[in-house]
Amino acid sequence: QGQLVESGGDLVQPGGSLRLSCTVSGITFRRNTMGWYRQAPGKQRELVASITSGDSTNYADSVKGRFTISRDNAKNTVYLQMNSLKPEDTAVYYCKRESWPPYWGQGTQVTVSS
Repeated sequence: QGQLVESGGDLVQPGGSLRLSCTVSGITFRRNTMGWYRQAPGKQRELVASITSGDSTNYADSVKGRFTISRDNAKNTVYLQMNSLKPEDTAVYYCKRESWPPYWGQGTQVTVSS
């Protein structure tokens, strides 16, 4: 059974940066496509970015040019570097294994506010 643990969420001012981490255990990490999702209050959970085993990436239009997803297979960790943060980026951010069966982390809170 896979386990995903996110970290790095925080309160940050608009225009600031954060790096989220998701450390994975219990699965062969390097073979899996991984995704970052977010859910804001009152809204549906949405895909933010994903990265394949071959390092191909995909981004939501709302974060293109500001967020970067990456992975370190030696550390079983996927990252989300978030720059130029906006108040509308405020959400709980979740890591997910995209393959079947899907595994989710518990989430980490990101709040962008002055």
